[in-house]
Amino acid sequence: MNPNPKRLDRIDVGILNALQQNAKVTNAELARAVNLSPTPCFNRVRALEKLGLFKQQVTLLDPEPLGLSINVFIQVSLEKQVEHALERFEKAISEQPEVMECYLMSGDADYLLRVVMPDMRTLERFIIERLTTIPGVSNIRSSFALKQVRYKTALPLPAQGLTLVDADKNADWD
Repeated sequence: MNPNPKRLDRIDVGILNALQQNAKVTNAELARAVNLSPTPCFNRVRALEKLGLFKQQVTLLDPEPLGLSINVFIQVSLEKQVEHALERFEKAISEQPEVMECYLMSGDADYLLRVVMPDMRTLERFIIERLTTIPGVSNIRSSFALKQVRYKTALPLPAQGLTLVDADKNADWD
């Protein structure tokens, strides 16, 4: 295999899928899973890493035993959708540890947040003391998740392989 691929074959995709399921898998286990010997498997993982395909490795925690039972989606509209207002809001939101996700949206609201909280009182304080105090916020609408039907972090990858988009932009190994 070219150590700097621009096309990922089925083995590369197998490695990526296995790592998406368990980033703590040993190289020997990973090699067995994709039918390679350990050294070529290790080399492929390093080549995939150099391509910038690994954003980060994390441990996903279960929020329930940690007392974070409220999962809320909050739509936020700003008074003006100008660059300075957007940047100010995004900076303020990035400093809030309860905000798990934040998306700039098209449609009715400017932003969609996913927030986890231990209880309603904490959510109320978050909205009143922190969210409404961000300059430019004009409207806030909350929706509560009653049940999580599906949650995944693994991206869908075609088993037969794929060609990287903007592969040259990730070519910093030269």
